[in-house]
Amino acid sequence: MEYALTVSGLTKAYPDFILDHVSFSVPKGSVVGLIGENGAGKSTTVHGILGLIQRDAGHVSILGEEKLDDRTKEQIGAVFDGSNYPEILSPRKINGIMKKIYHSWEEQTYFRLLKQFSLPSDKQIRQFSKGMKMKLAISAALSHDSRLLILDEATSGLDPIIRDDILDMLLEFVQDEEHSILISSHITSDLEKIADYIVFIHEGKVVFSKAKDELTEQYGILKCGAAQFDALDRSERIVWRKRDYEWQVLVADRHTMQKKYPRAMIVPATIDEIMLLYIKGEKG
Repeated sequence: MEYALTVSGLTKAYPDFILDHVSFSVPKGSVVGLIGENGAGKSTTVHGILGLIQRDAGHVSILGEEKLDDRTKEQIGAVFDGSNYPEILSPRKINGIMKKIYHSWEEQTYFRLLKQFSLPSDKQIRQFSKGMKMKLAISAALSHDSRLLILDEATSGLDPIIRDDILDMLLEFVQDEEHSILISSHITSDLEKIADYIVFIHEGKVVFSKAKDELTEQYGILKCGAAQFDALDRSERIVWRKRDYEWQVLVADRHTMQKKYPRAMIVPATIDEIMLLYIKGEKG
């Protein structure tokens, strides 16, 4: 398998937080979702990948290159939550600037995307809504022959219709299997729609990195009383949580568990539920 991005042992220590040896990969032609609660380390990970912070340890390989040189930067499209450009500029002026920055800048593609997103080319960005600013940032990221898109909370705060438009565009981007995406988000429903893999970060550490289909098709939540909970094999319980008189137990293979415990209620688990159980549940 070829990888568009490989992160190995990425570490960054702050006085009140440590990103602790984070490792995962983005296979070529795939969408990888980076999930975790606010403050878990998603943005620090993205900044470390892009060289926006000094890494304390670890290695990052982007499109086969460990050195983030100008040629590699040309092939990365980065989009961050909030405004990506000075507010006094217009999309047309951004085009003029980008032509000087990127040798591979595709002016026709850029203006086609502006039209597709119904973005006025001569209006100042400060007059744009948050959704319009995000569409502008994505239009620019897709207009210089990017092979890897890295998006940090790019759909945060957007209404469902705009989010759906953006997700459709991201899916289209990876259709040729030559392009890849890493997208961090706390909106797990977005990632259930487009992601091929999910990387879950909690308190600066990777909890798991798995295929999305494995999580949504195999994982489940077993709901039971105290007696049945005590009868479960410890190795079958990933994490669990007690809610009033009910135990909720995350299991890795709900189909096998249903055969073993035919009287138990076992339901599919969403990515959101899996994340919440890991964060708020117990282990051991």
